[in-house]
Amino acid sequence: MSDALQRMLENREWILADGATGTNLFNMGLQAGDAPELWNVEAPGKIRALYEGPVGAGSDLFLTNSFGGNAARMKLHGAQDRVHELNRAAAEIAREVADKAGRDVVVAGSVGPTGEIMEPMGQLTYKGAVEMFHEQAEGLKEGGADVLWVETISAAEEYRAAAEAFELAGMPWCGTMSFDTAGRTMMGLTSADMVKMVEGLKSAKPLAFGANCGVGASDLLRTVLGFTAQGAERPLIAKGNAGIPKYVEGHIHYDGTPELMAEYATLARDCGASIIGGCCGTTPEHLRAMREALETHARGPRPTLEQITETLGGFSSANDGTGTQAAPERTRRRRRS
Repeated sequence: MSDALQRMLENREWILADGATGTNLFNMGLQAGDAPELWNVEAPGKIRALYEGPVGAGSDLFLTNSFGGNAARMKLHGAQDRVHELNRAAAEIAREVADKAGRDVVVAGSVGPTGEIMEPMGQLTYKGAVEMFHEQAEGLKEGGADVLWVETISAAEEYRAAAEAFELAGMPWCGTMSFDTAGRTMMGLTSADMVKMVEGLKSAKPLAFGANCGVGASDLLRTVLGFTAQGAERPLIAKGNAGIPKYVEGHIHYDGTPELMAEYATLARDCGASIIGGCCGTTPEHLRAMREALETHARGPRPTLEQITETLGGFSSANDGTGTQAAPERTRRRRRS
């Protein structure tokens, strides 16, 4: 079991994670509806380039191209019997890139949601979810991942199933949820609910937890403040989208500039996040600006909701899902000195 991330957390004030996977793969030619995980064996050069982007931009940690690499999602492409192979390949390429970086870089094995609804609302059993996550975890472990990283989860039971699966695999892990529905996950969890769930896990607890994706950077930072308000002591993760998605000429574009994401990165650190990265729309150009900002701007006091909206733009909803009122919505953005 690798302790690379644990060592980094103990010795670093902040860790820069990576940015988007899908956005950057689409820029390389991936088509809508294609399974990006198949590129791990069909186009390994492109996956190597995908990983080299964040590493070259200064990321200390990056995720493997395995987000949808579970049996339920791969079944949509007739590849449900290739889960171990595709996950192992994703991690093997990542391991090569990390080992050639000339500095410490953590390989995080990405594990996304199953795409199925769990009982009693759906057909997926808890045991079935554990088995799917475990199969994926073993492939990533064999390929050389340092840590497993479940992300974009919305249901508490699916998060718990991933935790149990990762314990079966004997791997350290991190886990984020996506708060995209008025401060809650799609299944209704708030930031406060997540803190209680993480600390109440019967399986091995994560090295770090937090939020990814969601709506925009402002909303995500409000969620991070929700974690800290609950007295969360574990390292926190913030991986926000690069602005807001807009449909332009048949494609989705995110309006977050590198300058905006640099502001977001330092605000995320000041909100209490230890692992800071981007999600949808975040490119190596954004990551370079984020690293420079983190290196050159001293830590500041915890920002208020008003400061977040003045810098990054308004929230998408009036409150954070827990009843706490947000700052007034704003459209103006300003640069911090």
